[in-house]
Amino acid sequence: MKRRDLLQGAAALGLLAAAPFSAARRVFASVGPSGADGKQSSSKPNPLTPPAQGSIPVAFLLSEGAVIIDFCGPWEVFQDVSIPGRPDAPFRLYTVAETTQPIRASGGMKIVPDYTLASAPAPRVVVIPAQRGRAAPTLEWIRKSAKSADVIMSVCTGAFLLAQTGLLAGKAATTHHNGYREFAMAYPDIQLKRGARYVEDGSLASAGGLSSGIDLALRVVERYYGRDVATKTAYQMEYQGQGWLNPDSNMVYASARRSTDAQPLCPVCSMDVDPKTAPRSAYQGRSFYFCMPEHKALFDATPARYLDA
Repeated sequence: MKRRDLLQGAAALGLLAAAPFSAARRVFASVGPSGADGKQSSSKPNPLTPPAQGSIPVAFLLSEGAVIIDFCGPWEVFQDVSIPGRPDAPFRLYTVAETTQPIRASGGMKIVPDYTLASAPAPRVVVIPAQRGRAAPTLEWIRKSAKSADVIMSVCTGAFLLAQTGLLAGKAATTHHNGYREFAMAYPDIQLKRGARYVEDGSLASAGGLSSGIDLALRVVERYYGRDVATKTAYQMEYQGQGWLNPDSNMVYASARRSTDAQPLCPVCSMDVDPKTAPRSAYQGRSFYFCMPEHKALFDATPARYLDA
């Protein structure tokens, strides 16, 4: 499945070599918590307390069409965390779905969920990737989990699913840049932060698109175990992205793109479209092209709403 169809026990790793890690720590430290304009970013320590023993349960909520990098990126982060002298893995990871029947993630990967919504252990962290599922039992499971979880984090357009629970009402969030317009129109009571790599608001957190979930997961690791552990984890992954140190580092996406005759954009989600093959509508003497028939239907129902957004 392509992304445009979705806009509607950890291994012990041991100690890292001291010299290479020291170099990595200097690189990450040189970034600091400053934003793109050089000012202090909104990132704060905001620590979480890990258990004295045992592992932190992390539930990955999945349904048909779940986007691979949205949940596999954070999965890799959490499984790569290593705490010297700790007998248990820092995080215990498992998948949750409405049933344990196999689901098809993006690209056709088949996944057999570990637990149903009813049988899943209570999580302290929940990861919600972009996916199709919006069923009432799924929404209720998220609401129930939020009562005791330390962090409920969405990745990419998983923010739409989190928003649908009502938990984000009156709070701040972000999503994939192609979803900004739809999100703002659908949830005017949520403060949409354009150009944010991730947003934290209490126990709720949301990441931008795809790889942004890796940064938010590293940020969660930092909140539980500190900057050094998160830096070691990034180093072990050979991950040189520094967005986890600066939540405002997606500013390249803050400004809305302009649709032109040479390169038209879908008026619903701002995705690039090919006018030779894309669905088309005419309104007020202008032609509009869409990334999918569903977005054409949305536009045709209330075209002025999208042009005024």
